[in-house]
Amino acid sequence: MGTQQLIESINAEMIKTDLPVMDIGDTINVHARIVEGDKERIQVYQGVLMSRKGRGIDEMITVRRIVDNQGVERTWPINSPLIARIEVVRRGDARRAKLYFLRDRVGKSRRLRDRRRGMKHVAGQPTVG
Repeated sequence: MGTQQLIESINAEMIKTDLPVMDIGDTINVHARIVEGDKERIQVYQGVLMSRKGRGIDEMITVRRIVDNQGVERTWPINSPLIARIEVVRRGDARRAKLYFLRDRVGKSRRLRDRRRGMKHVAGQPTVG
């Protein structure tokens, strides 16, 4: 067995399998574990999925939300133990792989339209709400 196959077989055990089907433009809830001293709590971070990069164990997501008319972005590794779970709230229609143009938008132009057409390929995927 080659070195690359050995590394991928070790990483395959650590990859999360309970992730929902989520695409760029979807509004998602990320349940993040927050550790404060010896206590642990879960905080929900809701925002628009702006980008996914990497593959396998190294895959990262960037989620953007608006707090007091200020944009806040957080980046997480998908397979991190600090993420308790991810749920899809709303499916957004995006034609791009990265939605960095949302950083420059203000007001109603910041919103993405709902994905109503072509829902056949995600018909079995429930959304929260």
